[in-house]
Amino acid sequence: MRFTSNMAQLIDGKSISQEIRKQLSQELKELVATGCPVPHLTAVIVGDDEASKKYVANKMVACQEVGISSETKRLPASTTQEELLQLIDDLNKDPLVSGILVQLPVPDHINERTICNAVHVEKDVDGFNEQNVGRLALDMDGIIPATPLGVKRLLEHFNIETFGRNAVVVGRSKNVSLPMAILLSSDGKYATKAMDATVTICHRHTPPKELARYCRNADIIVVAVGKVGLITKDMIKPGACVIDVGINRIKDEKTGTFKLVGDVDFDEVRQVAGHITPVPGGVGPMTVAMLLHNTLKAARKQFSDRKTC
Repeated sequence: MRFTSNMAQLIDGKSISQEIRKQLSQELKELVATGCPVPHLTAVIVGDDEASKKYVANKMVACQEVGISSETKRLPASTTQEELLQLIDDLNKDPLVSGILVQLPVPDHINERTICNAVHVEKDVDGFNEQNVGRLALDMDGIIPATPLGVKRLLEHFNIETFGRNAVVVGRSKNVSLPMAILLSSDGKYATKAMDATVTICHRHTPPKELARYCRNADIIVVAVGKVGLITKDMIKPGACVIDVGINRIKDEKTGTFKLVGDVDFDEVRQVAGHITPVPGGVGPMTVAMLLHNTLKAARKQFSDRKTC
């Protein structure tokens, strides 16, 4: 789809994710037909964060659509780290649980890294356990975080050339930006089938003039910061691919209602870019689809390991 002949092609993550869900549903049926139990995902929410509740609810609906069984365990914000660790241990030991998702953020008194590492590496469908992160960094087979994997699938679907191209990742979060940079830059010959790009990482301490300079030289920009309007038209190389992972809730001054926008000035940037993701409807649906992919992958490996034993 093109808006006009001189506007960026829209990367419609919603429609692509629907195609992937249909494929996953068929793969699941074939897996279960071999004797594998129906894959099961357990999500854990600690506290009353409304955004977290909404995100998890959307994931549970997606599970139902493809045939993955699921449940959500809701814990009060007063839950101690020890109590949460005990629940994770119980889920790790449950042979009927294929995947475990602890929705982030957790309350301040709980150490996020300790919790991520407590999830068994083979049930870590978020890909946040340090063993999965290490496998990604070493270009070994493992579970890749859903958002970077979703971005990779979008680039592949639209035949965006990455080999030897310049890519800028704006942001350095441990769960999105850093694995995204690894996946963009790693060697495509090995297990992760990565993208062989030359990658620059920019972050909050990158001077604005330098951020603009790096972006103007980029064939691909992936931005995941959470700052409205950070990436503007004058920062874009003509024809570049712009992937907006940012999610910001702002008030529409005309209607008085709230809406979601990304980190990119979409209306302006699409006049220069070659491809661009919208917010919402771009990366978000792909993140959910890749979470389902990771759950099915985890179930398949666990079933294979049990048969081998």
